[in-house]
Amino acid sequence: LMDDIFNIENESFMQETRLMENEYSVNLPTRFFYNKKWNNGWINVVNPFRASVVLGTPGSGKSYAVINNYIKQQICKGFSMYIYDYKFDDLSTIAYNTLLSNIDKYRVPPKFYVINFDNPRGSHRCNPINPAFMTDISDAYESAYTIMLNLNRTWIHKQGDFFVESPIILLAAIIWYLKIYQDGKYCTFPHAIEFLNRKYADIFPILTSYPQLENYLSPFMDAWKGGAQDQLQGQIASAKISMARLASPQLYYVLSGNDFTLDINNPKEPKIVCTGNNPQKQQIYGAVLSLYISRVIKLVNKKNQQKCSLIFDEFPTIYFNGIDGLIATARANKVATTLAVQDYSQLKKDYGKEQAEVIMNIVGNVISGQVVGDTAKLLSERFGKIVQERESISINTSETSISRSTQL
Repeated sequence: LMDDIFNIENESFMQETRLMENEYSVNLPTRFFYNKKWNNGWINVVNPFRASVVLGTPGSGKSYAVINNYIKQQICKGFSMYIYDYKFDDLSTIAYNTLLSNIDKYRVPPKFYVINFDNPRGSHRCNPINPAFMTDISDAYESAYTIMLNLNRTWIHKQGDFFVESPIILLAAIIWYLKIYQDGKYCTFPHAIEFLNRKYADIFPILTSYPQLENYLSPFMDAWKGGAQDQLQGQIASAKISMARLASPQLYYVLSGNDFTLDINNPKEPKIVCTGNNPQKQQIYGAVLSLYISRVIKLVNKKNQQKCSLIFDEFPTIYFNGIDGLIATARANKVATTLAVQDYSQLKKDYGKEQAEVIMNIVGNVISGQVVGDTAKLLSERFGKIVQERESISINTSETSISRSTQL
């Protein structure tokens, strides 16, 4: 009875055909079907500082259609940039070549840096716990928290537990000790790993000789003095086992240098930084890269800095605290955040239900390819609705009746 069995014509509507550009916008070309013909249009992300999330199952074109365009257009508009390149060097190559042809768009030409643990010779070196950027012990705690939760993803759902907090507190105390010892001369991550792996009879007398670390270490000292050696071994062993996985020459080399600092949107020396992961070593590399990211988001969210963009491809492969705070507060400081996620359930698995919900609900721009299940349901609630005509025909022996109605 019907010509349009898939309701394509009825569901089509006029979309945006104007190109709305400003100094920050990202504009994605589109084609859409309306009035029985194909039309050209634009998706205008006029305010990328409200943050963007790109959803789509593998192969639906997230990188090709959206992420690559964000990188090219934002470099053309003079943004400094941090790129988490999960399948290194796909995005880094695009960023580098775009920068070469658009270097004149910047008031101060940015420097281009790459962190790649697979090829240390072709990588820059950067110390994520640079003592110059740690102002108090809470910064050391933040770094310890990030690395431990990345190495032990199950701990994300057990935050606050005694055997989760203990190794984090111990590592934080070691990092802060390295910062205050000889003005941070040895304050690098490799030194922290090596120091942690000494015998605890060597570690504690040194750490407790500093008054500012006494409160942090009191649970360990109580166990030591009270003869609870088994408990103490358990507290320290979970820190040692996790950190021992990071003991490799490539990581040590890259993490101990100081080729550049992570304040990428410093107007006097803007930077484009690409950090490369490797899907085959994603847990180890991801843990260290999340350290860089947690430092970057702390340093970029300040007033009077250059506009900058943070792009995370395959976002759930890293875990760091504070992405929701960055999205919620960094708009005024001209920080544009873009997250690529395959599915909402993936975000829930890796970040926990509560944080995944917060991330999805506070992001201003949502661009979606093919998604199914809960993600599709969640998105359908965000879309505006149009009124469609509905026609039903019933035929019996004496008459044919046609009723027309409208529905949302």
